[in-house]
Amino acid sequence: MMRALRFFTYTVKCLPALLIGVIMLTAGCNSKKQRRQVLPGNDNLNSGTIHISADESFSPVVDSQIRVFLSQHPDAHIIAHYKPEAECLKDFLNDSIRMVIITRGLSEEEVKYYQDTLEFAPLFGKIASDAIAVVVNNKSKDSIFSMGDIRSMLNGTSGYKYELVMDGLKATSTVRFMLDSVLKGQPMKGDVKAAQSSEEVINYVAGNPNAIGFVGVSWIGNKEDSAQLSFLKKVNIAALQCRNCEKEVYVKPFQANMALKRYPMMRGLYYVLKENSEYQGLGKGFVNFLTQEKGQLIFRRAYLVPSRMSMEVRPVKLENNSF
Repeated sequence: MMRALRFFTYTVKCLPALLIGVIMLTAGCNSKKQRRQVLPGNDNLNSGTIHISADESFSPVVDSQIRVFLSQHPDAHIIAHYKPEAECLKDFLNDSIRMVIITRGLSEEEVKYYQDTLEFAPLFGKIASDAIAVVVNNKSKDSIFSMGDIRSMLNGTSGYKYELVMDGLKATSTVRFMLDSVLKGQPMKGDVKAAQSSEEVINYVAGNPNAIGFVGVSWIGNKEDSAQLSFLKKVNIAALQCRNCEKEVYVKPFQANMALKRYPMMRGLYYVLKENSEYQGLGKGFVNFLTQEKGQLIFRRAYLVPSRMSMEVRPVKLENNSF
């Protein structure tokens, strides 16, 4: 009995020391978690393998960026998955996805959420500006619209009898832009149809005289791209009422009109990177490329407006059929 009592007394005396040890061990584990800089990977700025998710609207220019980057870094492998914008953001919590390329940055609430979930804040920034082009059938009698026309067609109050075609009815950046920036939160009530991709939007409009499509300008802006030249033979690009003009003029999504903010339907292009600021991984290497001279020149060649380099706009005389 006395032996059992002595054992109980010894255990009680040692309990505070045991608790302190457990607390210190737990604190050490939490400290290690807070220092995590990236989900496990075996890469550096110039080599390794990473997966990224990118908005399908930008697949032509993102493909070009990856192709040039890999030609300069033969030990690097960047595998792109093209999806609607909302799906890209969902992928960001997938361990295999290191970076997403979408049309917006992160909100304060999203930064806090990812900070809590990933244990570090992702990096993000704007790399270019894009425009949403309005494409019409070659036989269409209408190729000039005001933003009021576009808005009324979307909300079902227009006298126009066109089918509106987008790259999906939800989850895409084009649909979000129409809801947020054109309709200002009002629902779409017009005759809106969903295609599976930007290329399908163009093909549908090409085969239907009563259809109007909405696609990113990187799909139809680059005249040096043979695929895009074939698209331009199928459809015409409509002109929209100028946003910052003294007179009532209508402009197409030329690069100069985008750079001068004359074209009314513009949006940004952003990277969101799942690496801590101290981690020197392949994602950081690709971001460096996108934001520096070579990457910015590729954006310019794709008829987007680079956000990290200046563009010189010179007055020129344009023919009516130049786009």
